[in-house]
Amino acid sequence: MVGLIVARSRNNVIGKDGAIPWKIKGEQKQFKELTTGNVVVMGRRSYEEIGHPLPNWETIVVSRTKRFDGDNVRTASSVKEAIELAKGKDIYIAGGYGLYKEAIPFVDVMYITEVDLEVENGDVFFPEFNEAEFEKEIGENLGDITKYIRTVYRRRK
Repeated sequence: MVGLIVARSRNNVIGKDGAIPWKIKGEQKQFKELTTGNVVVMGRRSYEEIGHPLPNWETIVVSRTKRFDGDNVRTASSVKEAIELAKGKDIYIAGGYGLYKEAIPFVDVMYITEVDLEVENGDVFFPEFNEAEFEKEIGENLGDITKYIRTVYRRRK
């Protein structure tokens, strides 16, 4: 299974000034629940923003310019190569923009957290995709101050 996990604002922003443009208590809970014990694939900039391999995850960094090899971290030059490296394990694509765009044709399911915010001057956006290729399930509506909705897009067979 190849999954994609992202949080985006109402205006499709996923990043601003090199960071996620919100801090919402509980918003990243789904990420941990879905990905723990599985393979997380992320781009080089996303990995460098974190600065180290995530505990309890096997991390594959997609980069054509740098190599990351160590405990629980490997490097691939493309999403396709990362999927091959994962050898049939559950994979979660975790950003950023370029990786999401490259991965959408391969994903079976997308877990999209729709954050009820308009982010001004965002500089990284979630790529466009053909919603007709997916069945959309509206999930939980959560959040105290800033609301967010868990949405799942499953690829139609």
